[in-house]
Amino acid sequence: MDVVRRQRAAALVVAGALLLVAVLVATSRGVTPLPTSGILSTLLDRIGVEIGTPLGEIDARVLLDIRLPRVLLVALVGGVLALAGASYQGVFRNPLADPYLLGAAAGAGLGATLVIAFVPQGFGPLGTLPIAAFVGALTGVALAYGLGTAAGRGQSGSATLLLAGVAVSSFLTALQTLVQQAHTDNLRQVYGWILGQLGTADWPQLVMVLPYMAVSTVVMLASARALDVLAVGDDEATTLGVRPRRVRFAVLVAASLGTAAAVAVSGLIGFVGLVVPHIVRRLAGGSYRTVLPVSLLGGAAFLVLADLLARTVIAPGELPIGVVTAFVGAPFFAALLRVGGGSS
Repeated sequence: MDVVRRQRAAALVVAGALLLVAVLVATSRGVTPLPTSGILSTLLDRIGVEIGTPLGEIDARVLLDIRLPRVLLVALVGGVLALAGASYQGVFRNPLADPYLLGAAAGAGLGATLVIAFVPQGFGPLGTLPIAAFVGALTGVALAYGLGTAAGRGQSGSATLLLAGVAVSSFLTALQTLVQQAHTDNLRQVYGWILGQLGTADWPQLVMVLPYMAVSTVVMLASARALDVLAVGDDEATTLGVRPRRVRFAVLVAASLGTAAAVAVSGLIGFVGLVVPHIVRRLAGGSYRTVLPVSLLGGAAFLVLADLLARTVIAPGELPIGVVTAFVGAPFFAALLRVGGGSS
Protein backbone atom coordinates (compact mmCIF):
# COMPACT_ATOMS: atom_id res chain seq x y z
CA MET A 1 0.00 0.00 0.00
CA ASP A 2 2.85 2.37 0.78
CA VAL A 3 4.25 1.78 -2.71
CA VAL A 4 0.87 2.54 -4.28
CA ARG A 5 0.53 5.74 -2.25
CA ARG A 6 4.03 6.84 -3.24
CA GLN A 7 3.29 6.17 -6.91
CA ARG A 8 0.04 8.12 -6.64
CA ALA A 9 1.78 11.02 -4.93
CA ALA A 10 4.55 11.03 -7.52
CA ALA A 11 2.02 11.07 -10.38
CA LEU A 12 0.18 13.99 -8.78
CA VAL A 13 3.41 15.93 -8.28
CA VAL A 14 4.50 15.38 -11.88
CA ALA A 15 1.07 16.35 -13.25
CA GLY A 16 0.92 19.41 -11.02
CA ALA A 17 4.40 20.52 -12.08
CA LEU A 18 3.47 20.03 -15.74
CA LEU A 19 0.37 22.18 -15.28
CA LEU A 20 2.34 24.92 -13.53
CA VAL A 21 4.92 25.01 -16.33
CA ALA A 22 2.18 25.02 -18.98
CA VAL A 23 0.41 27.96 -17.30
CA LEU A 24 3.62 29.98 -17.00
CA VAL A 25 4.58 29.33 -20.62
CA ALA A 26 1.08 30.10 -21.90
CA THR A 27 0.85 33.39 -20.01
CA SER A 28 4.26 34.51 -21.23
CA ARG A 29 3.80 33.68 -24.94
CA GLY A 30 1.63 35.51 -27.43
CA VAL A 31 1.55 38.53 -29.71
CA THR A 32 3.01 40.50 -26.79
CA PRO A 33 5.71 38.36 -25.09
CA LEU A 34 5.90 38.77 -21.32
CA PRO A 35 8.88 37.83 -19.13
CA THR A 36 8.15 35.02 -16.69
CA SER A 37 9.88 36.87 -13.85
CA GLY A 38 7.68 39.90 -14.50
CA ILE A 39 4.55 37.73 -14.52
CA LEU A 40 5.40 36.18 -11.15
CA SER A 41 6.33 39.57 -9.67
CA THR A 42 3.08 41.13 -10.89
CA LEU A 43 0.92 38.32 -9.50
CA LEU A 44 2.73 38.39 -6.16
CA ASP A 45 2.44 42.17 -6.06
CA ARG A 46 -1.36 41.84 -6.35
CA ILE A 47 -1.42 39.89 -3.07
CA GLY A 48 0.96 42.26 -1.30
CA VAL A 49 4.25 40.41 -1.78
CA GLU A 50 6.90 42.63 -3.36
CA ILE A 51 9.57 40.52 -5.06
CA GLY A 52 11.37 41.51 -8.24
CA THR A 53 10.17 44.03 -10.81
CA PRO A 54 6.49 43.87 -11.82
CA LEU A 55 5.38 44.36 -15.41
CA GLY A 56 4.66 47.82 -16.75
CA GLU A 57 1.11 49.11 -16.75
CA ILE A 58 0.28 48.06 -20.34
CA ASP A 59 1.87 44.61 -20.01
CA ALA A 60 0.14 44.11 -16.66
CA ARG A 61 -3.21 44.85 -18.31
CA VAL A 62 -2.45 42.34 -21.06
CA LEU A 63 -1.62 39.74 -18.41
CA LEU A 64 -4.49 40.38 -15.99
CA ASP A 65 -7.32 41.33 -18.34
CA ILE A 66 -6.63 39.18 -21.41
CA ARG A 67 -4.14 36.38 -21.04
CA LEU A 68 -4.57 35.16 -17.44
CA PRO A 69 -8.38 34.72 -17.52
CA ARG A 70 -8.08 32.85 -20.81
CA VAL A 71 -5.36 30.52 -19.55
CA LEU A 72 -7.23 29.80 -16.31
CA LEU A 73 -10.51 29.17 -18.14
CA VAL A 74 -8.75 26.87 -20.61
CA ALA A 75 -7.19 24.97 -17.71
CA LEU A 76 -10.59 24.55 -16.04
CA VAL A 77 -12.22 23.33 -19.25
CA GLY A 78 -9.41 20.88 -20.01
CA GLY A 79 -9.30 19.53 -16.48
CA VAL A 80 -13.05 19.01 -16.24
CA LEU A 81 -13.31 17.38 -19.68
CA ALA A 82 -10.49 14.94 -18.87
CA LEU A 83 -11.95 14.19 -15.43
CA ALA A 84 -15.41 13.67 -16.93
CA GLY A 85 -13.95 11.37 -19.58
CA ALA A 86 -12.23 9.22 -16.97
CA SER A 87 -15.43 9.15 -14.91
CA TYR A 88 -17.58 8.11 -17.86
CA GLN A 89 -15.09 5.36 -18.66
CA GLY A 90 -15.36 4.13 -15.09
CA VAL A 91 -19.16 4.18 -15.10
CA PHE A 92 -19.48 2.36 -18.42
CA ARG A 93 -16.38 0.21 -17.94
CA ASN A 94 -15.53 1.27 -21.48
CA PRO A 95 -12.23 3.04 -22.30
CA LEU A 96 -13.81 4.62 -25.40
CA ALA A 97 -16.47 6.54 -23.46
CA ASP A 98 -16.08 10.31 -23.51
CA PRO A 99 -17.75 13.44 -22.02
CA TYR A 100 -20.06 13.89 -25.00
CA LEU A 101 -21.42 10.37 -24.84
CA LEU A 102 -24.91 11.04 -23.47
CA GLY A 103 -26.04 13.83 -25.77
CA ALA A 104 -24.19 16.69 -24.08
CA ALA A 105 -22.41 17.80 -27.24
CA ALA A 106 -25.45 17.45 -29.48
CA GLY A 107 -27.67 19.28 -26.99
CA ALA A 108 -25.15 22.08 -26.57
CA GLY A 109 -24.74 22.36 -30.34
CA LEU A 110 -28.50 22.62 -30.83
CA GLY A 111 -28.84 25.24 -28.09
CA ALA A 112 -26.02 27.34 -29.52
CA THR A 113 -27.37 27.02 -33.06
CA LEU A 114 -30.84 28.16 -32.00
CA VAL A 115 -29.40 31.24 -30.31
CA ILE A 116 -27.14 32.12 -33.26
CA ALA A 117 -30.07 31.71 -35.68
CA PHE A 118 -32.84 33.43 -33.72
CA VAL A 119 -31.26 35.66 -31.04
CA PRO A 120 -28.12 37.09 -32.69
CA GLN A 121 -27.94 40.15 -30.41
CA GLY A 122 -28.35 38.22 -27.19
CA PHE A 123 -29.04 39.72 -23.79
CA GLY A 124 -27.32 40.05 -20.44
CA PRO A 125 -23.60 40.59 -19.73
CA LEU A 126 -22.60 37.15 -21.02
CA GLY A 127 -25.03 36.86 -23.90
CA THR A 128 -27.40 33.98 -24.50
CA LEU A 129 -25.06 31.54 -26.29
CA PRO A 130 -23.27 30.14 -23.20
CA ILE A 131 -26.56 29.85 -21.33
CA ALA A 132 -28.29 28.13 -24.24
CA ALA A 133 -25.37 25.73 -24.74
CA PHE A 134 -25.40 24.90 -21.02
CA VAL A 135 -29.15 24.26 -20.96
CA GLY A 136 -28.94 22.29 -24.20
CA ALA A 137 -26.17 20.05 -22.89
CA LEU A 138 -28.05 19.24 -19.69
CA THR A 139 -31.26 18.67 -21.67
CA GLY A 140 -29.50 16.20 -23.96
CA VAL A 141 -28.12 14.26 -21.00
CA ALA A 142 -31.51 14.27 -19.24
CA LEU A 143 -33.23 12.92 -22.35
CA ALA A 144 -30.63 10.19 -22.80
CA TYR A 145 -30.80 9.14 -19.17
CA GLY A 146 -34.60 9.17 -19.18
CA LEU A 147 -34.76 7.14 -22.38
CA GLY A 148 -32.13 4.72 -21.12
CA THR A 149 -33.96 4.20 -17.84
CA ALA A 150 -37.32 3.74 -19.56
CA ALA A 151 -35.88 1.31 -22.11
CA GLY A 152 -34.20 -0.62 -19.32
CA ARG A 153 -37.49 -0.82 -17.40
CA GLY A 154 -36.21 1.32 -14.58
CA GLN A 155 -32.67 -0.06 -14.60
CA SER A 156 -30.08 2.39 -15.99
CA GLY A 157 -27.60 -0.21 -17.24
CA SER A 158 -24.38 0.78 -19.03
CA ALA A 159 -25.26 -0.69 -22.44
CA THR A 160 -28.77 0.79 -22.39
CA LEU A 161 -27.47 4.24 -21.50
CA LEU A 162 -24.87 4.08 -24.27
CA LEU A 163 -27.51 3.23 -26.87
CA ALA A 164 -29.86 5.90 -25.54
CA GLY A 165 -27.05 8.46 -25.79
CA VAL A 166 -26.40 7.55 -29.41
CA ALA A 167 -30.12 7.82 -30.26
CA VAL A 168 -30.59 11.17 -28.53
CA SER A 169 -27.38 12.59 -30.03
CA SER A 170 -28.47 11.58 -33.53
CA PHE A 171 -31.89 13.17 -33.07
CA LEU A 172 -30.56 16.44 -31.65
CA THR A 173 -27.89 16.64 -34.36
CA ALA A 174 -30.61 16.21 -36.99
CA LEU A 175 -32.56 19.09 -35.44
CA GLN A 176 -29.41 21.22 -35.43
CA THR A 177 -28.81 20.46 -39.11
CA LEU A 178 -32.43 21.40 -39.90
CA VAL A 179 -32.02 24.77 -38.20
CA GLN A 180 -28.69 25.38 -39.96
CA GLN A 181 -30.19 24.68 -43.37
CA ALA A 182 -32.97 27.17 -42.69
CA HIS A 183 -30.45 29.86 -41.62
CA THR A 184 -27.46 29.42 -43.91
CA ASP A 185 -26.28 32.99 -43.28
CA ASN A 186 -25.19 31.92 -39.80
CA LEU A 187 -23.31 28.77 -40.77
CA ARG A 188 -19.87 30.30 -40.32
CA GLN A 189 -20.64 31.41 -36.76
CA VAL A 190 -22.16 28.04 -35.92
CA TYR A 191 -19.16 26.09 -37.19
CA GLY A 192 -16.79 28.52 -35.48
CA TRP A 193 -18.45 27.68 -32.15
CA ILE A 194 -18.57 23.93 -32.88
CA LEU A 195 -14.80 23.87 -33.55
CA GLY A 196 -14.10 25.40 -30.15
CA GLN A 197 -13.60 29.02 -29.25
CA LEU A 198 -11.92 30.53 -26.21
CA GLY A 199 -10.70 33.78 -27.76
CA THR A 200 -13.35 35.78 -25.89
CA ALA A 201 -12.56 34.30 -22.47
CA ASP A 202 -12.81 36.77 -19.60
CA TRP A 203 -13.28 36.89 -15.84
CA PRO A 204 -17.14 36.94 -15.93
CA GLN A 205 -17.16 33.68 -17.92
CA LEU A 206 -14.73 32.14 -15.43
CA VAL A 207 -16.93 33.19 -12.52
CA MET A 208 -20.05 31.89 -14.30
CA VAL A 209 -18.82 28.30 -14.76
CA LEU A 210 -16.62 27.95 -11.67
CA PRO A 211 -19.39 26.89 -9.21
CA TYR A 212 -20.71 24.19 -11.58
CA MET A 213 -17.24 22.87 -12.32
CA ALA A 214 -16.28 22.91 -8.64
CA VAL A 215 -19.34 20.91 -7.57
CA SER A 216 -18.96 18.37 -10.38
CA THR A 217 -15.23 17.97 -9.70
CA VAL A 218 -15.76 17.32 -5.97
CA VAL A 219 -18.42 14.66 -6.66
CA MET A 220 -16.35 12.88 -9.31
CA LEU A 221 -13.19 12.83 -7.18
CA ALA A 222 -15.18 11.61 -4.17
CA SER A 223 -16.48 8.70 -6.29
CA ALA A 224 -13.03 7.35 -7.13
CA ARG A 225 -13.10 4.50 -4.60
CA ALA A 226 -16.62 3.47 -5.65
CA LEU A 227 -15.55 3.38 -9.32
CA ASP A 228 -12.66 1.09 -8.40
CA VAL A 229 -15.14 -1.27 -6.78
CA LEU A 230 -17.60 -0.93 -9.68
CA ALA A 231 -14.86 -2.09 -12.07
CA VAL A 232 -15.17 -5.66 -10.78
CA GLY A 233 -18.83 -5.83 -11.82
CA ASP A 234 -22.22 -4.78 -10.42
CA ASP A 235 -22.94 -8.00 -8.56
CA GLU A 236 -19.54 -8.06 -6.87
CA ALA A 237 -19.79 -4.35 -6.07
CA THR A 238 -23.16 -4.90 -4.40
CA THR A 239 -21.73 -7.63 -2.17
CA LEU A 240 -18.99 -5.15 -1.16
CA GLY A 241 -21.53 -2.57 -0.04
CA VAL A 242 -21.53 -0.33 -3.13
CA ARG A 243 -24.83 0.50 -4.80
CA PRO A 244 -24.00 0.52 -8.55
CA ARG A 245 -27.12 2.34 -9.68
CA ARG A 246 -26.66 5.15 -7.15
CA VAL A 247 -22.96 5.52 -7.96
CA ARG A 248 -23.63 5.48 -11.70
CA PHE A 249 -26.34 8.13 -11.41
CA ALA A 250 -24.25 10.45 -9.19
CA VAL A 251 -21.18 10.25 -11.42
CA LEU A 252 -23.20 10.70 -14.61
CA VAL A 253 -24.91 13.80 -13.23
CA ALA A 254 -21.63 15.27 -11.99
CA ALA A 255 -19.72 14.50 -15.20
CA SER A 256 -22.54 15.85 -17.35
CA LEU A 257 -22.82 19.03 -15.27
CA GLY A 258 -19.09 19.68 -15.61
CA THR A 259 -19.18 18.93 -19.33
CA ALA A 260 -22.15 21.23 -19.88
CA ALA A 261 -20.38 24.08 -18.07
CA ALA A 262 -17.21 23.52 -20.11
CA VAL A 263 -19.07 23.32 -23.43
CA ALA A 264 -21.02 26.48 -22.61
CA VAL A 265 -17.89 28.64 -22.63
CA SER A 266 -15.56 26.71 -24.94
CA GLY A 267 -17.66 25.16 -27.70
CA LEU A 268 -17.06 21.53 -28.62
CA ILE A 269 -13.49 20.40 -27.95
CA GLY A 270 -12.86 16.74 -28.66
CA PHE A 271 -10.33 14.11 -27.59
CA VAL A 272 -9.38 15.63 -24.21
CA GLY A 273 -11.62 13.20 -22.34
CA LEU A 274 -10.40 10.27 -24.42
CA VAL A 275 -6.66 10.74 -24.75
CA VAL A 276 -5.68 12.13 -21.36
CA PRO A 277 -7.18 9.33 -19.20
CA HIS A 278 -5.52 6.75 -21.50
CA ILE A 279 -2.13 8.37 -20.99
CA VAL A 280 -2.67 8.52 -17.23
CA ARG A 281 -3.64 4.83 -17.02
CA ARG A 282 -0.58 3.74 -18.96
CA LEU A 283 1.82 5.87 -16.92
CA ALA A 284 0.27 5.85 -13.43
CA GLY A 285 -1.86 2.69 -13.20
CA GLY A 286 -5.57 1.94 -13.49
CA SER A 287 -6.90 2.81 -10.02
CA TYR A 288 -9.45 5.59 -10.25
CA ARG A 289 -8.06 7.09 -7.05
CA THR A 290 -5.04 7.90 -9.21
CA VAL A 291 -6.64 8.23 -12.65
CA LEU A 292 -9.22 10.87 -11.66
CA PRO A 293 -7.03 13.50 -9.94
CA VAL A 294 -4.12 13.03 -12.35
CA SER A 295 -6.48 13.30 -15.33
CA LEU A 296 -7.82 16.55 -13.88
CA LEU A 297 -4.32 18.06 -13.74
CA GLY A 298 -3.13 16.45 -16.96
CA GLY A 299 -6.21 17.55 -18.91
CA ALA A 300 -5.72 21.12 -17.73
CA ALA A 301 -2.07 21.10 -18.84
CA PHE A 302 -2.92 19.44 -22.17
CA LEU A 303 -5.55 22.01 -23.14
CA VAL A 304 -3.45 24.97 -21.97
CA LEU A 305 -0.65 23.84 -24.30
CA ALA A 306 -3.13 23.15 -27.12
CA ASP A 307 -4.57 26.64 -26.71
CA LEU A 308 -1.07 28.13 -26.74
CA LEU A 309 -0.43 26.38 -30.04
CA ALA A 310 -3.81 27.52 -31.41
CA ARG A 311 -3.09 31.21 -30.81
CA THR A 312 0.58 31.26 -31.80
CA VAL A 313 1.07 28.87 -34.74
CA ILE A 314 -0.46 31.27 -37.30
CA ALA A 315 -0.14 34.50 -35.28
CA PRO A 316 -1.56 37.10 -35.48
CA GLY A 317 -4.35 34.77 -36.63
CA GLU A 318 -5.76 32.00 -34.44
CA LEU A 319 -6.80 28.40 -35.03
CA PRO A 320 -9.93 26.99 -33.40
CA ILE A 321 -8.72 25.02 -30.41
CA GLY A 322 -10.85 22.04 -31.44
CA VAL A 323 -8.78 21.76 -34.62
CA VAL A 324 -5.56 21.58 -32.58
CA THR A 325 -6.88 18.92 -30.19
CA ALA A 326 -8.09 16.89 -33.17
CA PHE A 327 -4.71 17.12 -34.93
CA VAL A 328 -2.94 16.02 -31.75
CA GLY A 329 -5.55 13.66 -30.33
CA ALA A 330 -6.71 11.72 -33.38
CA PRO A 331 -3.31 10.27 -34.41
CA PHE A 332 -2.39 9.62 -30.78
CA PHE A 333 -5.63 7.82 -30.08
CA ALA A 334 -5.30 5.82 -33.29
CA ALA A 335 -1.84 4.75 -32.13
CA LEU A 336 -3.27 3.72 -28.76
CA LEU A 337 -5.90 1.59 -30.46
CA ARG A 338 -3.27 -0.02 -32.68
CA VAL A 339 -0.97 -0.85 -29.78
CA GLY A 340 -3.51 -1.74 -27.10
CA GLY A 341 -6.73 -2.36 -28.94
CA GLY A 342 -8.47 0.28 -26.85
CA SER A 343 -7.98 -1.60 -23.61
CA SER A 344 -7.70 0.41 -20.44
